[in-house]
Amino acid sequence: MHESLPNTIDYVEMPSRDLAATKAFFAQLFGWSFQDFGPDYCAFDDGRMAGGFFASERTGSVENGSPLIVFYRPDLEKIHAEVVRLGGKIAREIFAFPGGRRFHFEAPGGGEFAVWAE
Repeated sequence: MHESLPNTIDYVEMPSRDLAATKAFFAQLFGWSFQDFGPDYCAFDDGRMAGGFFASERTGSVENGSPLIVFYRPDLEKIHAEVVRLGGKIAREIFAFPGGRRFHFEAPGGGEFAVWAE
């Protein structure tokens, strides 16, 4: 279980149109495990941050003004290929920004995420 620290983001909840697909995708992509709390909610703990996914017909995207969850991986091209292999859709191809490079993707079940590397 993660350690809760005052004044830090402690938990993130994200919508998914397909919880089973979302769980399978992130379990294979990052090795996350999940705990179900009924048919419409599942929780995860990645070792540093805890959170959950809830069933929803509406999901977030940068275009719609939603916050962007950004993952770090030093092997950007490899994780890009894994996202595609596992059914994620690339929303923005790899691009450079001050300090690194990143890409954006939509996970199965919806929701826009990004991965960055130096």
